[in-house]
Amino acid sequence: MTDASADARRPQEFEKVLSGSDASVASFDTHSRSPLEKVQHFLHKNPAAVPLIVLLISLVFFGLILGGKFFSAFTMTLILQQVAITGIIGAAQTMVILTAGIDLSVGAIMVLSSVVMGQFTFRYGLPAPLSILCGFGVGAACGYLNGVLIARMKLPPFIVTLGTWQIILAANFLYSANETIRSQDIDAQAPLLKLFGATFRIGGAVFTYGVIVMLLLVLFLWYVLNHTAWGRHVYAVGDDPEAADLSGVPVTRMLIQVYVISGLVCALAGWVLIGRLGSVSPTSGQFANIESITAVVIGGISLFGGRGSILGMIFGALIVGVFSLGLRLIGTDPQWTYLLIGALIIVAVAIDQWIRRVAG
Repeated sequence: MTDASADARRPQEFEKVLSGSDASVASFDTHSRSPLEKVQHFLHKNPAAVPLIVLLISLVFFGLILGGKFFSAFTMTLILQQVAITGIIGAAQTMVILTAGIDLSVGAIMVLSSVVMGQFTFRYGLPAPLSILCGFGVGAACGYLNGVLIARMKLPPFIVTLGTWQIILAANFLYSANETIRSQDIDAQAPLLKLFGATFRIGGAVFTYGVIVMLLLVLFLWYVLNHTAWGRHVYAVGDDPEAADLSGVPVTRMLIQVYVISGLVCALAGWVLIGRLGSVSPTSGQFANIESITAVVIGGISLFGGRGSILGMIFGALIVGVFSLGLRLIGTDPQWTYLLIGALIIVAVAIDQWIRRVAG
């Protein structure tokens, strides 16, 4: 019994291995973040915060200079009217840039869709509702072309959309023969084409139906991108397409869908554009692609994809609208607007890089 007890107390071979090992409890670094790091992480989690802050500061700045002249209900809603087209086109651009792409053809698709709506009504005698559907079909077809070339043929989005921008723009001028359909003719034969140019008042504020469409579109896309599986897939594709593919996300199909939806949104912008101008003009919207990218970048959406909020895009578009109208009311040279907007673009990209590097 004594020998058995001694053997029981004697350490076994596996216990001898552990005799010299470290018996301390594991601990984790609990380094507290500095105020600057807290700001960086907050901005990383809330990408729309920066453009919202800039928008509020710009409103206060021009309000102090111009007073009630700037803060009137009419002036505030006038800014909304001016950015309605940019906001809708910016929504299309936002979805594309979230996938780490870019679409330089959005403005050309918008104008071609509006021209098709007008020409099909007045040249071919189709009912306005059918012509509008044809315009949406053209927008979707242009988006599908972009999507296939980018997703299936693996061509760079910048090069593809630069090429289709030129092609669509040329097709627009060739098809329309530079013909403008006048407002009087639209009023007489197809007033539905100018639906979104109609206005209504709420107190001293004057709204157009185009503004309402922009706001509803942005809210709808915000919900889709943040509360649906499809929206999460868009972010996943932009953040890391290879990881998304390994996770079961159909990357090719997602990219094509995004570009088709972008084309449809551009066609909607074309319909709103007719109401905004009161006519169908093949020369309108020349800088819509640049304006949409400007709104997206100032809105805090990363050009590298996978990060940003469509609400930030609206704030970015409003910042441009506030600066444009505010400087005009002050009476400054219009070139100052371009100078300040250009500076904002560079600052926005620098902030995005700072946030991605430190808080990623």
